[in-house]
Amino acid sequence: MTNQLSKLFVKYLPAITAIITVLPLPVKAATFLVTERAGLGGNDQLDWGSLGKVFNPSAPNFSAFLPNYFLATSPGGLGLDINIAPTNNPQITSPFIFQTLPSPGIRTNFAKGDFVLFGGIDPAGFIPLPAGTPDPGTKGNGGPLTISFAQPVFGAGTQIAVDISNLEVETFITAFDNLNNLLGSFSVLSTSSLALDNSAVFLGIRSDTPNISRLVFSSSNPQYGLAINQLSIIGVPEPSYSLAILAFGVSGAVLKLRQRT
Repeated sequence: MTNQLSKLFVKYLPAITAIITVLPLPVKAATFLVTERAGLGGNDQLDWGSLGKVFNPSAPNFSAFLPNYFLATSPGGLGLDINIAPTNNPQITSPFIFQTLPSPGIRTNFAKGDFVLFGGIDPAGFIPLPAGTPDPGTKGNGGPLTISFAQPVFGAGTQIAVDISNLEVETFITAFDNLNNLLGSFSVLSTSSLALDNSAVFLGIRSDTPNISRLVFSSSNPQYGLAINQLSIIGVPEPSYSLAILAFGVSGAVLKLRQRT
């Protein structure tokens, strides 16, 4: 029997070794800031226009407003919970999505045509302005914007802007794991504009392991509306799970053969 077990071990050792080699080993996670979308290397995304509720300032439809908490699903099938902290100013609208366009559209420093998720604004100052008009400094909801992932990810990020031009503002990104442990917090200084030039700063976080369950975006000037465009995500590649299942399957087959022997 010992000889038969030895033969079985030798027969299946290459397969087991190959599977173990490609499976990820546990390492201590490290998180770091990413300030360029291309540098994040996302394999999934969420474009806010895909939610089907876009506010048109030229023909306002108040049914397009969003609740402060809502759900979304990425093209890769990842579930996301979006939570925009409510403001204590009753004059400020609910959150909404708009497409940034030249006047009479809503101008920003995102790229022309981007769909933007916005925390809300005081409608008394919500008037599309012609090019060259100074920013009136309209108040809005710049409370923390939290995105939670149904499955932890390696990283995520978006361009972010605060609805006030010619004022340097500090914007923050903070990541937590599924036990609410702080993984990392970073900030950058930036200035918004109405130039439609894609200059809005990118804020992203990457991790060595898929342990990011929640991201929080905020700014040093929460009295002005906070806006983000498409969310780029580094999800967990499906092959990792397939390999893990394969490893268990091969191990089980070897065990059954040994038991029969």
